[in-house]
Amino acid sequence: MAKIAINIATGSLQQEEIIVGIDLGTTNSLVAIIHPDTKQPVVLKEHNSSSLVPSVVHFDETGNITVGEEAKKYLISQPQNTIFSAKRLMGKSYQDIKENASFFSYKVIDDGTENLVKVQVGNKFYSPIDLSSFILKELKQRAEHILKTPVNKAVITVPAYFNDAQRQATRDAGKLAGLDVLRIVNEPTAASLAYGLGLHKEEEKTIAVYDLGGGTFDVSILKISNGIFEVLSTNGDTYLGGDDMDRAIVQFWMQQSGINEDELKLNKEFAQAIRLKAEEAKKHLSFNEVFDGELNGDTLLITRKDFDTLIQPLIDKTIVCSKNALKDAALSVNDIDVVVMVGGSTRVPLVKESISSFFGKPVNDTVNPDEVVALGAAIQADILAGNNKDVLLLDITPLSLGIETAGGLMDVLIPRNSKIPNKVGRQYTTQVDGQGSMRISVYQGERDLVQHNRKLAEFNLTGIPGMPAGLPKVEVSFLINADGILVVKAKELRSGVEQSIEVKSQYGLTDEDVEKMLLDSITHAKDDIAVRALVEARTEAEQLLQTTEKFIHKNASHLTKDEMLQTAAAMQALQLAITMEDKNLIHTKIEELNEISRPYAERMMDVAVSSAMKGKAI
Repeated sequence: MAKIAINIATGSLQQEEIIVGIDLGTTNSLVAIIHPDTKQPVVLKEHNSSSLVPSVVHFDETGNITVGEEAKKYLISQPQNTIFSAKRLMGKSYQDIKENASFFSYKVIDDGTENLVKVQVGNKFYSPIDLSSFILKELKQRAEHILKTPVNKAVITVPAYFNDAQRQATRDAGKLAGLDVLRIVNEPTAASLAYGLGLHKEEEKTIAVYDLGGGTFDVSILKISNGIFEVLSTNGDTYLGGDDMDRAIVQFWMQQSGINEDELKLNKEFAQAIRLKAEEAKKHLSFNEVFDGELNGDTLLITRKDFDTLIQPLIDKTIVCSKNALKDAALSVNDIDVVVMVGGSTRVPLVKESISSFFGKPVNDTVNPDEVVALGAAIQADILAGNNKDVLLLDITPLSLGIETAGGLMDVLIPRNSKIPNKVGRQYTTQVDGQGSMRISVYQGERDLVQHNRKLAEFNLTGIPGMPAGLPKVEVSFLINADGILVVKAKELRSGVEQSIEVKSQYGLTDEDVEKMLLDSITHAKDDIAVRALVEARTEAEQLLQTTEKFIHKNASHLTKDEMLQTAAAMQALQLAITMEDKNLIHTKIEELNEISRPYAERMMDVAVSSAMKGKAI
């Protein structure tokens, strides 16, 4: 039985469900569709408002959530409750971001482990997946409001350098927002599609995509042949963008008027006002030679020439990245056929001139650089909907494939809608000291707990040499060949022990089965992800209790009585929290135990280091 969507506004029947393209950005996010009449991609916006939704989330005292322009107003007045740049935290552990922790004005939890980061607002803990889902939910609601029809399916873009964990996190955020994410597409691929590149099967081109946004920069070298986009290399700087240009103007004005850094720090309102003035100047200088403004009675003047001098070092940095990307792809500038510009900061004339001169050819900048990625995502969505008959759609996996991990969770290795053939590997480790075997259970499905998915196969990897927990490295790899046959292999990398199994995964499921599994995953998304978060919190808590117990057993003589008592009480509180159904409580108790153990763990580390320096074995 075919499902038919009805447009509520007009009552007209829509034969196919709308699939939207979403650019989930660090600074701004937006949604695009293929217009049903013109068949051209368009960005959704209301009347004369902006198509850009700032990627900012604000939590008020009662837990209400606002997203976008409304939330942005609180960046200065309530920095601890206003989250920006959540995309930078996607799939990251605290270890990954600690160098730049001061960049975030909200509380990013450091639990001293490789676990994924969490953000604390009040007494609640949010993962970057939760935060991104709030932005996606806002985009979904906005699209539904404009189109007057339900929106449940989407293609979402990510940077080309996003790894497996970051892509999966983006999928999970979509699912949590009530979206069936049909495909995760690389941003440079989407931008190329928006310029019509790769839409003709016989086309062969090498493309450089230069993407300079508000806070991030990346450059990707792509090769297109037979409609397939291959990322040859990517390079960039996740802390370089238009914000740095604004900052350079602010510094310039401060030198002129004798304002020092401390004044800016003390007067947040003034700091914000002068930053906004600098942004205004930057935009004005794209079309004029001089900017002449005023703030609190002071004249703020800057010429295009001054501005160009200020930003030249920033542009030089992007050119170094571009050179490195070419080097990694083993290509020279002469091998690049097309240069595509993405991101609002590429509107700056000096950026265009410098990049055009570096690559030795005119750049493609006719499509709005803020919108180009979302428009490309809409084109990809249209291809997936089967409306664009010129583009070859390769065979894809109908459902996600993964293995069972601690707590009965499904860890997806090959997401649904991945192209076939495909190969993916991921590393796991043991949970118990001296563990000699590991059970590999293979599942197919979209739910977070394996009990709701379909078991395909299971085998034991035996003969793992006895090592402390966390030391063995077991690589599990999935390989689907062109016939849809899945080979699952597990190998302990230190000893070389390996085993494999062959699974005919794609058979025995009707279209109705697949559809039901997909529908269940969206219907239960909120509960599933809540259960996953609780299981992950419990697993994290149990690991912390084990390591703390080991540590105390080994170093008891070096701890004060007070430290022992405090630690025992915190461990007991955490043990109790594990039995509750409240992930925030568990995270709070983990944080409390970490706070108590951090000082003496650091003290023991200092003792160990100084002993080692004296040449003693420790």
